[in-house]
Amino acid sequence: MIQSATYKLTEFFVIFIALPVSFAFEYPFLIKAILAIIGFIYVIYILLTVESNKFKIAPNLNWLLFFKHVFIKLVIIAMLTIVYMWFTNKTELFHVLFQKPKFWVLILFVYAMFSVYPQELIYRTFYFQRYKMLFKSKSLFIFLNAILFSLAHIFYRNPLVLLMTFLGGILFALTYDKTKSTLLVSIEHAIYGCWLFTVGMGSMLGFPS
Repeated sequence: MIQSATYKLTEFFVIFIALPVSFAFEYPFLIKAILAIIGFIYVIYILLTVESNKFKIAPNLNWLLFFKHVFIKLVIIAMLTIVYMWFTNKTELFHVLFQKPKFWVLILFVYAMFSVYPQELIYRTFYFQRYKMLFKSKSLFIFLNAILFSLAHIFYRNPLVLLMTFLGGILFALTYDKTKSTLLVSIEHAIYGCWLFTVGMGSMLGFPS
């Protein structure tokens, strides 16, 4: 039953649509936190017991090629975001990096460990392992992943955040599809997210300032 298409589609709707959309409504944060934790525990349970995921580092990873591609994309992202901050909020440009360096290091660590990795487990590892067989089109599968990743950020109620997370979702989905590595896609996600905090866009994305 748990592997049936009907069960998976119901599971898909609850985890990737109903739950994220519900977070955009006003109700106690504690309830939202409990729902998120239950959802994450369920994802881990399915990955371990149903999908038989061993949480091992994928063999034969091409680290040099990976970092080369990430560096190229980061340069493009850096140029676009610096220009954006320069014209929209110059006072925040690299503000945290220069004014609160210790706080900057702490937030980057917490973000990478407790935000990025869980997101990638859900939106890449779980999503790809559970639902890939339900889609005949890889392009549609990846596009939908980006839409859902963007939807997960709907509670920010910010169109720019939705656009950035959609584009990020495409990049991360392509990386995971190519490497099958949660580690690599988490590193890529962390690098871009840390850059956005560094350049001064952290408050828009829920980073403390």
